[in-house]
Amino acid sequence: MRTPITIFLLVILCISVACEQNTLRQLAASRDSSILHEGKSLELFELVNEHGMSIQVTNYAASLTDVFVPDKQGNFEHVVLGFDSLEAYLGKHPKLGATVGRYANRIKNAEFSLNGRTYQLEKNNKGHSIHGGIKGFNRQIFETDTFYTVKDTAVVVFKYRSRHLEGGFPGNLDLSIAYKLTNHNEIILEYTATTDRPTVINLTNHSYFNLTGCKGPVLNHMYMIKADSITPVDSTGIPTGELMSVTGTEYDYTSPRPAEDRIQKMGKGYDINYKLNKQLDSCELAAVVVEPLSGRVLRAYTTEPGMQFYIPNSKMDYLVGHNASTYGPYYGFCLEMQHFPDSPNKPHFPTTTLLPGETYRQVTIYQFETISE
Repeated sequence: MRTPITIFLLVILCISVACEQNTLRQLAASRDSSILHEGKSLELFELVNEHGMSIQVTNYAASLTDVFVPDKQGNFEHVVLGFDSLEAYLGKHPKLGATVGRYANRIKNAEFSLNGRTYQLEKNNKGHSIHGGIKGFNRQIFETDTFYTVKDTAVVVFKYRSRHLEGGFPGNLDLSIAYKLTNHNEIILEYTATTDRPTVINLTNHSYFNLTGCKGPVLNHMYMIKADSITPVDSTGIPTGELMSVTGTEYDYTSPRPAEDRIQKMGKGYDINYKLNKQLDSCELAAVVVEPLSGRVLRAYTTEPGMQFYIPNSKMDYLVGHNASTYGPYYGFCLEMQHFPDSPNKPHFPTTTLLPGETYRQVTIYQFETISE
């Protein structure tokens, strides 16, 4: 018999504008009271900048639960798939907005070798490991470390300790993720991590964006991806180890174009890693997405060498989203900044090994703007 899930829904903070910089104020907990999940409190934070753009984040899976931005007429709408209650995040859903790890994407046969030792991971995807296993970071409650404002930026920091052999991964991993909202309409994600044993790490954010205001499919968005090649995969989604040019293929988004005709031709959505045209560890532009009717533009920057472009065709009508909306096929696109899938088993891919004394660092930026008529 399934134990009923309870939570502590505490709306802790709102970041508003006063004078020339954001300030913090505590909101009253007007909805649920003193309820716990697994003995820990769940917390929801709202950050608002001087233009009225807002985001919400929670310490459950260190998730980005909402992004609220204007269209070219100044009308504000939700542009990520998500829920209005924290209870829903505890149920079944495709990792909406979650921090994903300890290893985002796939590891072949759920195993890898490091320093002469083979580690067996949890198999949760066609005999492979994906997104950290059965209970990856997307099912963990993070600790709220701090929240503050500095100049024109509001910040919330979450921390989590992933214990040695959690999901099969070696080392006690101490992770910190900072969500920042600036007055430039930027959402900045800053990840840092350290370990006490040699390990592998690959983190990403699993937000599903929809620049229509989540009112229809994302097939007519205009996509530009700064990448000349992909890492092709076998029938189970594992990279072959090669790089394949996108020229002349359905994966070529080196100039802006919609996805609808290509998806119809392929008979499926997108789920592929792009090798970005950038310097390793340098934070550079990775993709630009434009929704012509609303005029909304999303520019994505990252320090990572790869990006998983994901437009699923799966039905999501079992989800009740923001404002009681229903999500259908092709209702979201993910720009998952990452190292390449199965890198621990592909020595020629950029390394994902983290050693004691080193610090893992990643920065991803999602910047919103609008275009005029």
